[in-house]
Amino acid sequence: MSKDPRNIIITPIRTEKTEDILSRGLNKYYFRVAINANKIEITKAIEELFKVKVIKCDTIRVKGKRKSWGRTSGKRADWKKAILTLKEGDKITIFEGA
Repeated sequence: MSKDPRNIIITPIRTEKTEDILSRGLNKYYFRVAINANKIEITKAIEELFKVKVIKCDTIRVKGKRKSWGRTSGKRADWKKAILTLKEGDKITIFEGA
């Protein structure tokens, strides 16, 4: 049973750092992904959704920060980040332009 790619890939990560990496032409794209997704599922989901060839997939588990609001305190949810290196010449259009 395969998972739906839209449930694996949550959102692209667009920060100053990721924009700088893209502008250097390193062809690396960052995504927030489902915490229980593995590298193979992430690679297949990206290839299916964006019609590109993924060469390398790195994942990082990001721990949620501790936060406090007055007397109460809590913790943000843990999440997973995927760094995908694409084949030379392939692009993901949602990162282009604005």
